[in-house]
Amino acid sequence: MVKISDLRVREIINVVDGRRLGLIKDIDIDLEEGKISSIILPGVSGKFLGFLGKEEEIVVPWNKIMKIGADVILVEVNTFTDPRHEARGGY
Repeated sequence: MVKISDLRVREIINVVDGRRLGLIKDIDIDLEEGKISSIILPGVSGKFLGFLGKEEEIVVPWNKIMKIGADVILVEVNTFTDPRHEARGGY
């Protein structure tokens, strides 16, 4: 069994591009089913150091979690967009 507090300290890695998405900010729970429906990650702010704008959260549905390891959680997020990535014109 894994505690939510244990999940929150594991780094989230996107297996699609190897990008580090950070740590879990929050968890969305379906109370009717009694299951976690998604994990919520802090997004990337398009403003200077996040002071002038609101961060967009990244919501990862539970079915997109590929593997929960001892140190990391691997997720498959194909539609992730990062404003910093788009500003550079892609990889």
